[in-house]
Amino acid sequence: MRPFALRIVPMLGMLFAASVAFAAPPQTVTLAVENMTCGTCPIVVKKALEKVSGVSATAVDFDKKTATVIFDPDKVSTARLTQATTEAGFPSKLIAKP
Repeated sequence: MRPFALRIVPMLGMLFAASVAFAAPPQTVTLAVENMTCGTCPIVVKKALEKVSGVSATAVDFDKKTATVIFDPDKVSTARLTQATTEAGFPSKLIAKP
């Protein structure tokens, strides 16, 4: 009979592999962002979104008044993204979800 550690290690490896296989792919959304009136505003919006756990990338377009966000849907919701911009003084709403 094999020692307990030798039997459990392969099972742990299978569990880890299974959890990786079920991870959701990153999601991209575009938010319409209000109150952006100057060149500093997009920086504030970007920083607010980047502080949210699960966000991997953001791009804020001052001219279009939008923010495109790539995030892990297992870690953060779109409601949390709009909450982050609103708390920074820039209310937003979801306008596109490819």
